[in-house]
Amino acid sequence: MTDERTRRPIVVGVDGSALAQTALRWASAEAARRGRPLTVVATKPGHGVAVPSQNVHIRHLTVTPAPDRAVIDATDGAAMLVIGSPGAGRTARSRLDPAAAYCARHARCPVVIVPVPRRPGGVARAEAALAVTR
Repeated sequence: MTDERTRRPIVVGVDGSALAQTALRWASAEAARRGRPLTVVATKPGHGVAVPSQNVHIRHLTVTPAPDRAVIDATDGAAMLVIGSPGAGRTARSRLDPAAAYCARHARCPVVIVPVPRRPGGVARAEAALAVTR
């Protein structure tokens, strides 16, 4: 029997930006590592989402009206929300972009904010992600 906690998805919000792709790679790797499904919330239509892991069950949602609200609604029953923010770092609370700050305030689960990789094409390391817990 599957433990109900392992079925709670990891939710990631993506908008087609390079930063969102970094958050998606981190969330996909974390979902595979934890054996959890991944819910990808695309906040802009027409942006293809390439999920790098083959070992993750994916639920893909595309929303246009009120994308921040849609991301928050997707966190009901989620294990965590993963988002990217260009300002994430040691003083992230004061430097989050408005969408990340909104999500961190209103998510119904722990939030992981993935920073911009320090080197081009790099993947943000798990220890570099800022966890905002509820």
